[in-house]
Amino acid sequence: QVQLVESGGGLVQPGGSLRLSCAASGSIFSINAMGWYRQAPGKERELVATIRGSGSTNYADSVKGRFTISRDNAKNTVYLQMNSLNSDDTAVYYCNGEIRPRDSPYIYSYWGQGTQVTVSS
Repeated sequence: QVQLVESGGGLVQPGGSLRLSCAASGSIFSINAMGWYRQAPGKERELVATIRGSGSTNYADSVKGRFTISRDNAKNTVYLQMNSLNSDDTAVYYCNGEIRPRDSPYIYSYWGQGTQVTVSS
């Protein structure tokens, strides 16, 4: 079994910062890309940022220059540093990992349970 567990969400004022963490655990052989997605009320889930094992990153235009994704391969953990937050960033943030379990030759997409981020004064 493979699990992704997010932490770090909460309530923050406009202009503030938050750091999200997502740890992958279980029977893991390897992890390819990891990323963060978000879903605001009434909207579809959208990509926020991804990072490959090589360290290469990709960001949504709406967060470029404000958010930074990073990963600690030794800890199977991905982070999302969010700065200059505004109300448009309010959403449930989901962690995603492209993971090969130990008992399979295939790579699967796993999701965390989500963590709420609310930007409000």
